[in-house]
Amino acid sequence: MAKRIFITATNTDIGKTYVTTHLLKHYAALGFKVGVIKPIETGVEDTPIDGSLLLSLVQSLNPAMTKLDLKDIVPIQFELPAAPYCANGAKPIDLSIVDEAIKKIEPLCDILIIEGAGGLYVPLDKETMMIDLIKRFAAKALLVSHCRLGCINDTLLSIKALQEMNVNFIWTLNCHADDLNFHQVSEPYFKDNFPDFTVFKDDIAHIAKTLLL
Repeated sequence: MAKRIFITATNTDIGKTYVTTHLLKHYAALGFKVGVIKPIETGVEDTPIDGSLLLSLVQSLNPAMTKLDLKDIVPIQFELPAAPYCANGAKPIDLSIVDEAIKKIEPLCDILIIEGAGGLYVPLDKETMMIDLIKRFAAKALLVSHCRLGCINDTLLSIKALQEMNVNFIWTLNCHADDLNFHQVSEPYFKDNFPDFTVFKDDIAHIAKTLLL
């Protein structure tokens, strides 16, 4: 079985796809055969935007992935840009579709990156939240947080949720060029309480190595 890494975040538009693509490139540069899957994508009108990007990239990095198509990479798609619970009218979601896709992808790679949608408590249906997928797929998680005002609260809440679910995880901050006040309004707390905290763009090599442990 490939090493499974689940990319999650404190909310939507935090940078999960950015992190996923850079980890794929990093692992491929180290000689690993990489694979990727985004189990659920919403806001799909004609084609899944994130899924298309991921498929194109992973096929360029691992020729064995050319056997796959978009339905393998994004097995569950909804048109409405909303939580799957709402996009699917609160009906049950058949996750066995994702299980089958993983069975198809995994023999082709050493490392399988699974990209979640939204944050940890995005509801999939009445029984399942996004955080439940991490346990279902027996993956190690990378929690991605932001560097804007509010990142302390968002990060701590998500860390607490993962700890309460006994999820094996590490976390990082995805800072943008315009997060100019991070060093003043948030970084002092992280330095005092998490002296080994990481910023993804600066610490990708360390993060990638730790995810394999």
